[in-house]
Amino acid sequence: MSVLKRDFYMRDAVTVAKDLIGKVIVHKTSDGVVKGRIVETEAYMGPYDKAAHSYNHKGRDGRTSVQYKNGGYAYIYLIYGMYYCLNVVAAPEKNPQCVLIRALEPIEGIEIMKKRRKTDKLKNLCSGPGKLCAAMAVDKKLYGADLCGNEFYIEDDGQNNFEIEATKRINIDYAEEAADFLWRFIMKGSSYISVRK
Repeated sequence: MSVLKRDFYMRDAVTVAKDLIGKVIVHKTSDGVVKGRIVETEAYMGPYDKAAHSYNHKGRDGRTSVQYKNGGYAYIYLIYGMYYCLNVVAAPEKNPQCVLIRALEPIEGIEIMKKRRKTDKLKNLCSGPGKLCAAMAVDKKLYGADLCGNEFYIEDDGQNNFEIEATKRINIDYAEEAADFLWRFIMKGSSYISVRK
C-alpha cells in the first residue's frame, strides 16, 4: 500500500479523476478504519466548466476557497441541506479544479459502514456521493483536510485489473455544452456505481 503523493494531484482534474478509479480511500475514525475502492468519479474543470462551483467565481472566499490551493486537499460541501459530497482538489494552486467522488466499493470496516448507513445492503452503502460520505464518516469537519496525511487519505494497493469507461456527468443539465463533456469515469462492470447511464 502506498499513500498517493502530492504530485499525483497536481494535474488537471480530468486526468486525476480517471487515475483515481481503483484507488482506495482510507479514513481512520474513532469507530475504526473504513476503506472503499473508488469506482466512480467526475471531473470539474473550474473556469473552463459551467458545471463547476468555481466557474465565473471572482474570489477565493466561501466554500470554494480550498480549490485555490495545490491539489490533494478535501473539498466538502452540503447538498439539499442534508448530504455531504467529497471532492478531491486537483491541479496547482490558483487553478480551482476538483474531482467529485461519486461511488465506492466497500472493502474494509463494512460493519461500521452498515451501522452508519442503517442498511445491510452492501451495494447500497457507498453507491452515491451522500451515501459514501455517511458510510465513511466524511463531513464538513474534513473540509480542507490534507489527503497526503495519515488519518484521511487515498492509497494505491496495486489493483489495476479493470477497464475505465467515460460518460456524461450526472444531474448537470443546466451546464449547457458542459453537460455533454465525457468527464465522468466509472470502473467498467462495477456493481457499486451510483447511476447507470
